[in-house]
Amino acid sequence: MNSALYETFTRDEWRARRAATPLTLDADDLDELRGLNEALDLDEVESVYLPLSRLVNLHVAAVRSRQDATGAFLDREHVRVPYVIGVAGSVAVGKSTTARVLRALLARWPDHPRVDLVTTDGFLYPNDELEKRGLLGRKGFPESYDVRRLLQFLRDVKSGVEETRAPTYSHLTYDVLPPEDDIVVRSPDILIVEGLNVLQVSRGTTTFVSDFFDLSIYVDADVEDVRRWYVERFHTLRRTVFTRPDSYFQRYAELTDDEATETALQIWKDINERNLVANIEPTRDRADVILRKGADHHVDDVRLRRI
Repeated sequence: MNSALYETFTRDEWRARRAATPLTLDADDLDELRGLNEALDLDEVESVYLPLSRLVNLHVAAVRSRQDATGAFLDREHVRVPYVIGVAGSVAVGKSTTARVLRALLARWPDHPRVDLVTTDGFLYPNDELEKRGLLGRKGFPESYDVRRLLQFLRDVKSGVEETRAPTYSHLTYDVLPPEDDIVVRSPDILIVEGLNVLQVSRGTTTFVSDFFDLSIYVDADVEDVRRWYVERFHTLRRTVFTRPDSYFQRYAELTDDEATETALQIWKDINERNLVANIEPTRDRADVILRKGADHHVDDVRLRRI
């Protein structure tokens, strides 16, 4: 990481940036928001996510003021468009939990009650298309996404289109769901876009997904820790979701503990670690905020981009 680009805050220093921001979540809320095998607690919310929500709230106010100024200059009412946040990071690092917690907190601010969350998994090509392209074994790599469709969705959002649709993805069936399961996004105050490669510089185009972000967040951790978290999550899924008859990965439910560990490590090595090292981690320095996690899954420090 290029440390000159960022100011680094310890957990306690970042917590102090919370100021008077009220805690609007309780333990029951966290049970709904917490990802598998993650140590999310109220102290994490107070130390990391409340200050982050305050930063976003200040940014949203500044963007709205600028939009109002432009409207005044043009002598016409300015139509406000959603403030868009991108959340990036590896598989199993906790970016989905980060996005959900941030959404819950921001939706409780009085100035922007409508906060939507879209994951880029829905913009993966369907499995049959990935098979045609020989990419099923590279799901999650940049080339496995319908980037044009994702860019068009973000263009519509930022153009103030009143209603846009985003495809959804099932981790149970391991495939994109049919159009009737699309998420309908109706002019939110804030839109959070979460995914592996949202900070990626797309090939063959001069427009990038991150061009539509007002703020970008990267959830970071040592590769060794993320590998361990991935294996732990695999074991949890083997005992739960994988046992369902409609699960794409039902074949893994009967593995012994040792077999499951070996299988998870092989999948991690062949797919997820390769994608992390080659495609995801190199985009870290493009983020405005980096949440750096320690071995216990808690955020140890926060890095805020200077310029």
